Amino acid sequence: MSFFTYSQDKTYIQSGDNTIHLTSYGQGQPILIINGGPGMNSEGFKALAQIIGKTNKAIIYDQRGTGESKIPNINAQTITMDAMVADIEVIRKHLGLNNWVILGHSFGGMLGAYYASKHPESIRGLILSSSGGLKLDLFSRIDITSKLTRLERDSLNYWNRKIANGDTTYLARLKRGTFLAPAYLFDKSNIPVVAERLTQGNSVINGLVWQNISAIAFDCTEGLKKIKVPVLIIQGKQDIIDLETAEVAKSALQNSELVILDNCSHYGWLDQPTLYFKHINSYLEKINNK
Repeated sequence: MSFFTYSQDKTYIQSGDNTIHLTSYGQGQPILIINGGPGMNSEGFKALAQIIGKTNKAIIYDQRGTGESKIPNINAQTITMDAMVADIEVIRKHLGLNNWVILGHSFGGMLGAYYASKHPESIRGLILSSSGGLKLDLFSRIDITSKLTRLERDSLNYWNRKIANGDTTYLARLKRGTFLAPAYLFDKSNIPVVAERLTQGNSVINGLVWQNISAIAFDCTEGLKKIKVPVLIIQGKQDIIDLETAEVAKSALQNSELVILDNCSHYGWLDQPTLYFKHINSYLEKINNK
């Protein structure tokens, strides 16, 4: 019997009055994994980082104001896409990296694409995993609850009302997550995993991020024309994010490959782990051999 031991390293970076918490797994080619949300910590992405960390140095971090990353004030001036991009650059420079691979999932794909458009020289590779897209109008078409049954929608509305009326207990958040999670999954056996993840959101930060995305008329398509490195776009065929979103990214990124996984929704590593990691690992091997 053999056991794989994850090399894990927790780091806290002080940047002015901003504390950034990150954890890295493994050794080798550095890959920054940007989790979805917005307003969620990186806790739910540990399993993904551990698997990628078997052959690379996988880094996850808590986005500003979430998890163990702390800022004194959370408001419209401190929670912006540009501030979050600046945090990513702080991490890269702190680690002494000339460039790295970015893997952005869901909202993390939007932030990763925005970072790449602002710092193309820092990008060695880019993976957009079920990304929210390169511009706001694509994301705004998503109707998450359309994937739910009537019973799931009614139950979700019940718990949303409870929370809105002041019940912020873990039980209320978990119940809400339990009835929302099916929208994100093809394999419903993973509902408890995603339900737990959905308890970790900060609604204030979430609202501020979307407010800023709207204010800046978020659109990375022009900036990403400067990206020459290989890009992997991977998405589930049954995702809440429509395929046109991935196709627009494919058109905007000149050196990109689009992979659509069947019988798969928003979390490829949960619904189709074998195929998901086959494509991720193949892409990373190509990057590592460049």
